[in-house]
Amino acid sequence: MTQAFRDKVDVSLTVNGEPVEARVPAGQHLIDFLRTEQGLTGAHASCEHGVCGACTVRVDGQSVRGCLTLAAQVDGAEVWTVEGLTDSGSINDLQDAFVARNALQCGFCTPGMLVAAEELLAQVARPTRAEIREHLSGNYCRCTGYEAIVDVVESVARARAGKGLS
Repeated sequence: MTQAFRDKVDVSLTVNGEPVEARVPAGQHLIDFLRTEQGLTGAHASCEHGVCGACTVRVDGQSVRGCLTLAAQVDGAEVWTVEGLTDSGSINDLQDAFVARNALQCGFCTPGMLVAAEELLAQVARPTRAEIREHLSGNYCRCTGYEAIVDVVESVARARAGKGLS
């Protein structure tokens, strides 16, 4: 066992709106902390190089790769996972549209796609298709291709704008 995993650090953070205090190995990645210590398995550990986006979570309002972020780095931060965003209702329209448009197949990439899409829609009320593609370019989907996913984000942006939600 390496020194980074023998040494432990105390962290205090908010996960999905709930305060969490823990003692974590100094070298433990955020995705592993969320999945194994918190039981939040929506985000996936996949490439472990920050390339695929399956581990995407929100830290202090920004999408981050949970496989590249250490749990110790989020001390004092507010962390939101796909589970928390679902429970809050903030991505329900995106989830419904993903299902209706068949923008998911195996579902492995979907949690990261949803977190990234919600981040974009919070920043840009009516993104262009090019902006959607650019923002989601760090999230890989190996099943559906991206056309349906881009359609979903575009349609949800339109619907939110029509309801004054963006």
